[in-house]
Amino acid sequence: MEAIRLIGIRDVALSVDEVMCAVADAGAGGTALFAGTVRDEDHEQAVTRLSYSAHPTAEQVLRSVVEKITADFPVTAVAAVHRVGDLEIGDLAVVVAVACPHRAEAFAACRRLIDDLKSQVPIWKHQVFADGSAEWVGAC
Repeated sequence: MEAIRLIGIRDVALSVDEVMCAVADAGAGGTALFAGTVRDEDHEQAVTRLSYSAHPTAEQVLRSVVEKITADFPVTAVAAVHRVGDLEIGDLAVVVAVACPHRAEAFAACRRLIDDLKSQVPIWKHQVFADGSAEWVGAC
């Protein structure tokens, strides 16, 4: 069975349960999960609105990032989904999970996966603050 179980850029609510079910594997002794949520503050300013936009190649780039994780770690199963569109405070923005034979490998692979996703996948965050100012995050 292929280790890459779920990849997606979606404009609908994400599910931790879906991601965990996707990486369930009898050969895994450890599963690490990261769930990123929309917070109500950034740079010590209240956030009132937030949206994510993705380049049309974002899912392809995400797949490349995930493939690199499976090449560098003994991954038995991996899943990664990111949301786009308008999100509310507390919504899930990204969920990734990695299953490996041992917990240390799972933690390391999951950490690298979320870090590489954030730095390489062309997804941009636009947040609006309570004072009316706004910023784009991740846009070059």
